[in-house]
Amino acid sequence: MSFKTIRANLLLVLTAMLWGAAFVAQSTAMDEIGPFTFNGTRMFIGSLVLIPVLYVVNRLDQKKADYKPMTKADWKVLIIGGILCGIVLFFASTFQNLGLIYTGAGKAGFITTLYVVLVPILGLIFMRKKNHWLTWIYAAIAVVGFYFLALGDGFDNINKGDMLVLVCAILFAVHILVIDHFSQHASGVALSCIQFFVCAVLSVIAAFVFKEDFSIATMLEAKWSILYAGVCSCGIAYTLQIVAQKDTDPTVAALLMSLESVFAALFGWLILKEQLSGSEYLGCAIVFVAVILSQIPPEKLKFKHK
Repeated sequence: MSFKTIRANLLLVLTAMLWGAAFVAQSTAMDEIGPFTFNGTRMFIGSLVLIPVLYVVNRLDQKKADYKPMTKADWKVLIIGGILCGIVLFFASTFQNLGLIYTGAGKAGFITTLYVVLVPILGLIFMRKKNHWLTWIYAAIAVVGFYFLALGDGFDNINKGDMLVLVCAILFAVHILVIDHFSQHASGVALSCIQFFVCAVLSVIAAFVFKEDFSIATMLEAKWSILYAGVCSCGIAYTLQIVAQKDTDPTVAALLMSLESVFAALFGWLILKEQLSGSEYLGCAIVFVAVILSQIPPEKLKFKHK
């Protein structure tokens, strides 16, 4: 394994750690400000942080021998894609923030990670993308894990926060499919920058519609959570992901980034003193196994596609 690959893998672990810690930031922020206010401020900050990254990426692209300036059609795809991605991101992050009001950061991290298993299923339903039969096995394992994680203590103890985060996981799966479609024809950094800005605008509008306290004083109470989520989770982590994925295998990259759920549980325990029941620990383990297995190409398991 080359030095570049080792460095890339370490950067991806750092990315997963930054994303995992963001669940704690979101959870603590919900004690101080409304979910739309938090979303609007952190997404706006994330968009600003990505602007210099976008500048550097564009400068590097211009030095390539096969560089071609963007046409009107390219701009149209970029803007439409950015707006659509931003709309889906708005709903996904909203449900996640609402869920974190009622459930722990650790559980929310593992439930959100279910999007990895949901992506191929939704791809089949909406885009007719065929999946290996193992995908359905992994999905079934994930469902079992979610049962123990959210319903292991019986249906009488259903936590609405877990259900809200499950909706968030479904929406994040849709978000990935939308990004996958438009990123084939537009810059990933530019797409992300636009989507953060669109999500920020929609969140600010929603904050006023639902009459959240959007004052400077209120936001200052949650300033560290907002800054962490905006700068570290949106800006730095996304940049690290872009840099690192160029020098490592995509399967390995996905596996390392799925550690986000583990870090969410770890930081939830260390910082928020969250405790999980036995069934919830079992559910976390099962969901993590399903996520890991779903990232291993079937050909590497020596199973033939049917």
